[in-house]
Amino acid sequence: MDFLIDGARAEDATALARTLLAAWLETYPNPAAGISEAWIRAHRGDVVTSEGIAQWQGFIEEVDRQPGRRFCRVVRNGDEIVGFLCGSRAEVVSLGPMYMLQQAQGRGIGRQLMAAFLAWADDEPISLWVTAYNERAISFYKQYGFEDTGERRLWRDRLPNVRMTRASAPQRGARP
Repeated sequence: MDFLIDGARAEDATALARTLLAAWLETYPNPAAGISEAWIRAHRGDVVTSEGIAQWQGFIEEVDRQPGRRFCRVVRNGDEIVGFLCGSRAEVVSLGPMYMLQQAQGRGIGRQLMAAFLAWADDEPISLWVTAYNERAISFYKQYGFEDTGERRLWRDRLPNVRMTRASAPQRGARP
C-alpha cells in the first residue's frame, strides 16, 4: 500500500466525512461505556449528511483562505482517504480531529502527520480532547509531550473524554 500525505481539497469533503464515521465505528464501540455501533450512528451519523459534508467543505475552504489559522492534511491510499489530522489556531492551537483507519495504523503515518502539524503550530501551546479509553491515541500524544490536564468531559452525556495539552517548547525528547 502506498500512502500519500496531502492537503485537503474541497472535493475531499465527502470522503473525509466517511472516513471520520468509519474511524469512529472502528475505534469507539465500548459496551462498558454504553457506546455501541447504533449509538455512534445516532450521534455521529450526521457527519455524512449533506449538512455534515458542507461543514467539511467550509472548513477546507477556510484552510485555503486562512492557512495560518486552519490546518488539515489527509492520508490518501489511491483514491481513498484513510486518515487525516486537522487543527485550528485561535487563543490557543487546537489539535483535532485526528483519525486513522486501522489499515493505515502502525506505519509511521501518524508521526508524519504530527510532524507537519507541529511545524504548522510553530511551538505554540496545543490543546486536544481524546476519548478516555482510547489508550493507543493517549500513548501516541504522550510521545509528543502532551499531558493529561485532569479535565474530563462527557460528549453527548456518554463518551468520556480527557483534555491533554502540550507546552510550547518540546524539550521532552518527543520523537518526530
